[in-house]
Amino acid sequence: MIEHSLSLCYRNKLILAPMVRVGTLPMRLLALDYGADIVYCEELIDLKMLQCKRVVNEVLSTVDFVAPDDRVVFRTCEREQSKGTSDADRALAVAKLVENDVAGIDVNMGCPKEYSTKGGMGAALLSDPDKIEKILSTLVKGIRRPVTCKIRILPSLEDTLSLVKRIERTGIAAVTVHGRKREERPQHPVSCEAIKAIAETLSIPVIANGGSHDHIQKYLDIEDFRQATAASSVMVARAAMWNPSIFLKEGLRPLEEVMQKYIRYAVQYENHYTNTKYCLCQMLREQLESPQGRLLHAAQSSQEICEAFGLGAFYEETTRELNARRAELLARTPEAAREPVEDTSGVIKMAVKFDRRAYSPQITPKMCLLEWCRKEKLAQPVYDTVQRPLDRLFCSVVTVAEQKYQSTLWDKSKKLAEQAAAIVCLRSRGLPEGRLGEENPSWHKRKREAPDQDPGGPGAQEQAVPGELCKKLFVALGSGEESPLEGW
Repeated sequence: MIEHSLSLCYRNKLILAPMVRVGTLPMRLLALDYGADIVYCEELIDLKMLQCKRVVNEVLSTVDFVAPDDRVVFRTCEREQSKGTSDADRALAVAKLVENDVAGIDVNMGCPKEYSTKGGMGAALLSDPDKIEKILSTLVKGIRRPVTCKIRILPSLEDTLSLVKRIERTGIAAVTVHGRKREERPQHPVSCEAIKAIAETLSIPVIANGGSHDHIQKYLDIEDFRQATAASSVMVARAAMWNPSIFLKEGLRPLEEVMQKYIRYAVQYENHYTNTKYCLCQMLREQLESPQGRLLHAAQSSQEICEAFGLGAFYEETTRELNARRAELLARTPEAAREPVEDTSGVIKMAVKFDRRAYSPQITPKMCLLEWCRKEKLAQPVYDTVQRPLDRLFCSVVTVAEQKYQSTLWDKSKKLAEQAAAIVCLRSRGLPEGRLGEENPSWHKRKREAPDQDPGGPGAQEQAVPGELCKKLFVALGSGEESPLEGW
């Protein structure tokens, strides 16, 4: 969230809910485009965030929070400004880590999923009011940004009202109420009456949540749901996941248009293709068996997704622009900072990249090289991979029989860089590398290995955009909003 102020109004707002694998940067920006006032990123776990370092990505104009394994856990940019937890001190440490890059901090106590509750997070916190009070009080006193929380209703209304009164006394700015109990799921009716009772009890804003499907199917339904719950604002989850233009006053936009706009953001901010694919599948829903749905299902890269939606030229143009930006930044960077590889003497080099589409689905260059080494009774290949700090691209050197091989082209992931190094070795030795149409030696049949993919995925990377678009980006601490489709 971003309002050039450390305060934030939670009354009469349309809010995108925190959703696992959905609340990544492209979806947040799209929701803001269509009229959302506040957008929440997917839940970020405190222990994971505390291991991250803050990196300014000059190529994408983002701020990235990068894990020790070089995976982007959270990404935000200037257009938006604004993680789960079960510990007050850790929650405060994470909040301070991201405080200058977000608009607010939310502790999500509404997620009933086992992966969250088994760690004492999410809805599990609802049974420990003392811990809730400690976490929220610590955050309110320790950071300058507004703090909110999201809860579910308890088995009895009396206990629920007692809990929210205690929560209000911690000094938080607002509370979101999902009108279902911990054990209930979307097929159970949402309790507008319980949310209304809470709203009439508290003086701070109450944000109503849980109305998708039964109550919210178009823009006007959002206001009807707000009035039925007497809430200050409404948070929308599944209805926004299905079509983010639910926030648009003029009504829903055609799904094809919405998906194309989403894909453009995904490419511009280098969202991992598996996450892009997942979100598009949630939008297509019953159309997954359509010709376009089948093309999406088969896509194994951002480029293939773009081609499936008629955006191939856009992908190529955007990729050229990003590469040109990288080259420009490298040209302005001292030589010592460009290439982390210290000694390249005796290294055989080629300018190659691993294009998955050119290879058999069951064979990769790394697999070919490993099998050849085994056949020749050589030590298995050793990969030495480094990451360039400026643009966070990777380069790998593979050693085989005391000879080093390297691609001169840097890649987006460690695994892709290693595949490229393996290709250099195989080609220099005149060995098969698993390309389509290539005759595969018999020893390839001994073992099948799935092709490598870029690291990433749902929680991986999240980009956020601080700035005008992200009027308000909220970081969710605690446990992610339930994801209707956990896997795909």
